[in-house]
Amino acid sequence: MTIGDNQLSKSAQLDQVIANMRRAIPELHGMMIASVDGLAIAHDFSEGDADRVAAMAATALGLGTRITERTNLGQLAESVIRGDRGYLVVYSAGDEAVLVLSGPINSNLGLMRIEARLAAVEIKRILGD
Repeated sequence: MTIGDNQLSKSAQLDQVIANMRRAIPELHGMMIASVDGLAIAHDFSEGDADRVAAMAATALGLGTRITERTNLGQLAESVIRGDRGYLVVYSAGDEAVLVLSGPINSNLGLMRIEARLAAVEIKRILGD
């Protein structure tokens, strides 16, 4: 963390995480940090999509967590939903947040995974988890 980070609000720091991911993976349709309760915290989705995506991401996180627990797969690392036109990838980002990436079918899923894991650690740090 730099001295400048200390002066930024949590909201501004989370917006910076989104901006950094956008630079790393420009082809994505959208990115979001949401609460585990399904509320959008920071995102670059359209406002109309943000609430809907946040709610679905929280549901996907909860369902994925229950599945991994009940099948003895350990702690949930990610949930990937693939349609014929793209991906929606959901990551836990601490106890209070979820990270969501939406990209086209030709997205580099490996790069998405690398960047999302790094971002999830940063989100946890910012939120104090």
